[in-house]
Amino acid sequence: MTNPFLENLQRVTRRQMFGSSASGIGLAALASLTGASSAHGADSTMQGLPHFAPKAKRVVVLWQGGGPSHVDLFDDKPLMRKMAGQDIPETVRGTTRLSTMSSGYGKWPCLPSIKPFRRYGQTGLSLSEMLPNVGSLADDICVVRSMHTEAVNHAPGVTFFMTGAQVPGRPSMGAWLSYGLGSETDNLPTFVVMTSSDKAKTCGQLFFDYYWGSGFLPSRYQGVRFRNTGDLVPYLTNPPGVTSASRRDLLDDIAAMNQAHLQDYGDPEIDTRIAQYEMAFRMQSSVPDLVDFSGETKATLDRYGADALVKGTFANNCLITRRLLERGVRFVQLMHAGWDQHGNLHTQLEQQCIDTEGPSAALVKDLKERGMLDDTLVVWGGEFGRTPFGQGDPVNPKGRDHFGRAYSWWMAGGGVRPGTVYGETDDFAWNVVANPVHVHDMQATMLHLCGVDHTKLTFRYQGRQYRLTDVHGEVVEGLLS
Repeated sequence: MTNPFLENLQRVTRRQMFGSSASGIGLAALASLTGASSAHGADSTMQGLPHFAPKAKRVVVLWQGGGPSHVDLFDDKPLMRKMAGQDIPETVRGTTRLSTMSSGYGKWPCLPSIKPFRRYGQTGLSLSEMLPNVGSLADDICVVRSMHTEAVNHAPGVTFFMTGAQVPGRPSMGAWLSYGLGSETDNLPTFVVMTSSDKAKTCGQLFFDYYWGSGFLPSRYQGVRFRNTGDLVPYLTNPPGVTSASRRDLLDDIAAMNQAHLQDYGDPEIDTRIAQYEMAFRMQSSVPDLVDFSGETKATLDRYGADALVKGTFANNCLITRRLLERGVRFVQLMHAGWDQHGNLHTQLEQQCIDTEGPSAALVKDLKERGMLDDTLVVWGGEFGRTPFGQGDPVNPKGRDHFGRAYSWWMAGGGVRPGTVYGETDDFAWNVVANPVHVHDMQATMLHLCGVDHTKLTFRYQGRQYRLTDVHGEVVEGLLS
């Protein structure tokens, strides 16, 4: 892997540093003071990546935006059914940070799961009956019931997992892995993002570009978002009257000018511009092939559901994901909005499961049948869970508020221990009582499965070494096979 900072120092001559920019003198002085080997935090690490043999060559993040209710889906609590409508004891609630929508409540009515739980698989995994397809994966997945986060609002919560900080500006996980491990394909981006939403648009959460941004890393490592309307990627099609050969000639001329500019100034963003033009040209042929589903069997399409060929749906994005992975894309981030059930829990939660849990399970089964699951890490989860108490009218609550104190995710493939449950909460699914997994711990574990020591994949920026996990995070050995 190349080092943009050091390449810049090597390219810029003494005359250019004095003549082109006053900052050039400072840059040279900095390099002299720090030494070439330490001018860039990840330089020595980059040469040795992966740090050890990876279990996962590819990663899929099935992001469920809004906060799926762990109480209703993954973490059955019989005592809550007995105490339905009664206040959750203060000894349980403690000083838990809640959103401003519910932090001032005087009543905390215990709201048990709205649907029954049942046992799935040989392991007898307990999940809601609203998750029959995920339940059919019971012996292949690991359910983590002890996730926790400090975030209590959507954007900070999503940003926290994606970038390691609640404030935007840092590189996303996909960007870190693209930067550290490079690409396995020349015809598609290393890091692809697709978004979707529930059909009724009940959630209202936005997907911000910084969820897949490169932060202070060179922008070539940011995620490429495939659109859910029109062309997957804009401007790939040649304008009327422009042939492929003439476009190639045009790109060659532009590349020559950019290359000359790069030699003069050494700006790594010029490298990015050249790479983006070339990738766009290659994607003119790779993208149409990617979305040509004529070779998919009826059984496969049926597995993904009725919306498998409906553009912009979660089901269609899951199908495209498998095809991306087959073509060498390293990191795919699917982001689906619709899990924010403040006042429509009894109707919308089940609909959300119908729209998403079947395609999620289909992707895992598809990967397994094609021999790809063992080295593909699939992670399903959101920014937090939902409150064990009801939101709204305490006598007849209609929803649940945000809840970061405890919540659940599931994982599959890529070195994850299958058929297991990790972590435990108390009788009200309020406090983690065994094997807590913080956001930074999950990040560290995912990087570990990709062969990366999270403490060594760093980048020096504004005078300090940055990493995805900031200064926190421990690999959760209990999640590893």
